Amino acid sequence: MKYYVVADIHGFYTELIEALTEKGFFEDKEPHKLIVCGDLFDRGLETAKLQEFIVDLMDKDEVILIRGNHEDLAIELVKNFDKWMTPNILYTHHWKNGTVETILNLVGMNIVEAYNNIEECKKRIVKTPFFNRIIPSMKNYFETDNYIFVHGWIPCDALGYGGKVDTFIHKQNWRELSDFDWDYARWYNGMEAARQGVIEPNKTIICGHWHCSYGHAKIEGVGSEFDVDADFSPYKSKGIIAIDACTAHSKKINCVVIED
Repeated sequence: MKYYVVADIHGFYTELIEALTEKGFFEDKEPHKLIVCGDLFDRGLETAKLQEFIVDLMDKDEVILIRGNHEDLAIELVKNFDKWMTPNILYTHHWKNGTVETILNLVGMNIVEAYNNIEECKKRIVKTPFFNRIIPSMKNYFETDNYIFVHGWIPCDALGYGGKVDTFIHKQNWRELSDFDWDYARWYNGMEAARQGVIEPNKTIICGHWHCSYGHAKIEGVGSEFDVDADFSPYKSKGIIAIDACTAHSKKINCVVIED
């Protein structure tokens, strides 16, 4: 099977189509699937088009969806919608991360309409394909003979101070761990974890979540993270291929093509 792998689309439908077109996804006549390593929405403004595209691929069994931390944020927002939908929403992480705007785009309401019609907004949200089809179909990880596909990283012991994780320790039983452990793993910097030896023997882990320029700048010592010399191309090292192109900044989406 041939897999076209992307991550962190974040609502940038046009950039996704450009990346897939460049790699030959739409002209490929052999069996193939798209793998999305989490974070479908938030930040980009083409939410409806992307939702329709993903649902069409689901109907044709041509997509595998990995759950990202932004899917978790969306669920958190909707679960506690009454709590969050106040004038203070503009100062919360849900607004900063783009989750509120995604919800509004999906239900066809502006912030004032949603605030004045909270129950109606909630009803519309749970009826969207994003919530009733896409998120329920998402996996914590997908594994083939030679590859593992995740969002942040595989669950491991992550240690740090003051909210900053700087030490990662491998756990051999990561496949058996709970959804709680995966909730944390979706936030990990896979490049740092791999650098510290948290990899899977005889496998390559393909991940998103953390901008590739981090690996090039901080680990390889090439360029910067966000300046004009930043390199957002896939970061590759032992046991890892990281592909988050930080599309909101770079205006590009990385797509790697593998056969396994």
